Amino acid sequence: MKEIIIKVEGMVCNGCENRVQNAVKQIEGVENVVADYKAGTVKITTIESLDENLIKEKIEDIGFEVKD
Repeated sequence: MKEIIIKVEGMVCNGCENRVQNAVKQIEGVENVVADYKAGTVKITTIESLDENLIKEKIEDIGFEVKD
C-alpha cells in the first residue's frame, strides 16, 4: 500500500469532497479516498504501482485544480 496526499484548490463544501472522493474511487487500484475541503487536501491509499498522475488528471477532469 502507498499513501498519496494531493493539494487541491476549489473544494468549498462537503459536496465538493464527495465529488472528488467518488471520482477518485473509480480509478482501479485506489483503496481509500478522504477529501478535506478545509485543508485543501485529498488523501489516497493505493496499490504500489498506481500512477499518481492518473489521480491528478481525474481530479482536474471534474473541475478542481491540483497544486504541486
